[in-house]
Amino acid sequence: MHLTRLSSRLHFPSPSQAREDGLLAYGGDLSPERLLLAYRHGIFPWYSPGEPIMWWSPDPRCVLYVNELHISRSMQKLLRQGRFEFSLNAAFSRVIWACAQTPRKEHSGTWIDEHMIQAYEQLHQLGYAHSAEVWQDGQLAGGIYGVSLQSMFYGESMFSLRPNASKAALFALMQHLGRMGFQLMDVQLSNSHLLSLGAREIPRQQFLLELQLALTRPAPQDCWPEPGNPQFLRGI
Repeated sequence: MHLTRLSSRLHFPSPSQAREDGLLAYGGDLSPERLLLAYRHGIFPWYSPGEPIMWWSPDPRCVLYVNELHISRSMQKLLRQGRFEFSLNAAFSRVIWACAQTPRKEHSGTWIDEHMIQAYEQLHQLGYAHSAEVWQDGQLAGGIYGVSLQSMFYGESMFSLRPNASKAALFALMQHLGRMGFQLMDVQLSNSHLLSLGAREIPRQQFLLELQLALTRPAPQDCWPEPGNPQFLRGI
């Protein structure tokens, strides 16, 4: 199947034109306008340093429904102990840099290079990219970041510096999303860790339909704190 090379024009081919592995197009840039256009059409960038920007829309798509998040009994016990504190948008740059530097069991190297970091930091300043942080003894212990459009959240990456901190960050974020009326988080590609937490694969066409529905439902105005004005979460 023909692979589209993107030009300076803001345009993406239909996700239905993606290859069997989900690769749809290459090239273009990581400008806010192009990134937001991609997310609105179920497309995301993912590439290794030194490669051109690769744009993907896999079939099936991995998602995590708010009401299907699995928290083990041991994790529930840990959360009840109150060892962690939780926040939103308190340390976005630190979270994305930590995600870039954290080794992955199922992937060698990192796909979050400096260009990617700069692009998502810009989305953060524009109010589209957000982070959830976990703190322990006053230190950043883990976190997750992603992009929010209307009532859809696209999870990008998470990290943990202390045991179970990334799971705690995911739990805190999903609880927040549920309170705000979100139905699901896009986690893009499945892996054993995400599946153990309740994520599942759905056909791309079903994901695109749910995405369009989510884009018609505005999130509450107070859903996300502004950059530089973090919100600490209670009742986790």
